[in-house]
Amino acid sequence: MKKFTRSAVSTAAIAAMSTGGLALSSTASAELSANIGVVSNYLFRGVTQTDDSAAIQGGIDFEHDSGFYAGTWASNVDFGDDTGYELDLYLGFAGELANGIGYDVGYVYYAYPDSSESIDFGEIYGEVSFDMLKAGLAYTVNSDNDDDLFDTGDLYYYIGADIPLPEDFALGLTLGYYDFDIDGKDGVKASYGHFAASLVKDAASYGEFSFNLEYADIGEMDALGSSNSDDLKVWVGWSKTF
Repeated sequence: MKKFTRSAVSTAAIAAMSTGGLALSSTASAELSANIGVVSNYLFRGVTQTDDSAAIQGGIDFEHDSGFYAGTWASNVDFGDDTGYELDLYLGFAGELANGIGYDVGYVYYAYPDSSESIDFGEIYGEVSFDMLKAGLAYTVNSDNDDDLFDTGDLYYYIGADIPLPEDFALGLTLGYYDFDIDGKDGVKASYGHFAASLVKDAASYGEFSFNLEYADIGEMDALGSSNSDDLKVWVGWSKTF
């Protein structure tokens, strides 16, 4: 299943990572923003969440000058059952040290309120960055999925780069690995490598447009096989923050 985090643990949160919003009056500066997005395919770490179909997504974010942030984000999903949407809740703390090293740590809870099965789970995540480079991980700390995918103990880690280009373009690159706790048990092959590349155009008041390539090293007989198997995914997206 799954999105994210604010720090780009996955590309599903492009809208949530955009800047801008409505300033709130207080002694310390704070900001409230909303975002909306449309994607031709919702992928979470290289795995489609919509059976290769489009998704409408959106959320609300609160950010404080101290570095604290919190928010919620939602998207339609299609897992081939009665689950119709995903609702994420997250909070964290982000900032930059005097030497230019950035950091982002937090917790995200992935919920599926209309699912007939209990498949919710939560992760703690952390990312460090310097200039254009970044590295991070997400660890599943609580889950309703006992002895299954997205169970407690799963780990996703990655390295990447965000490269500014002329004319308000940017190139994002991510290389990651999803290490599932059930991998190898009873002959199950679940863990896989993941690569993503995104070309993003900031069109100012018109929002952001992106062209994305993603590949997950998943075989047809693996736990996440079928429509996610070993082929390059190409998707486009648009997002705007208010």
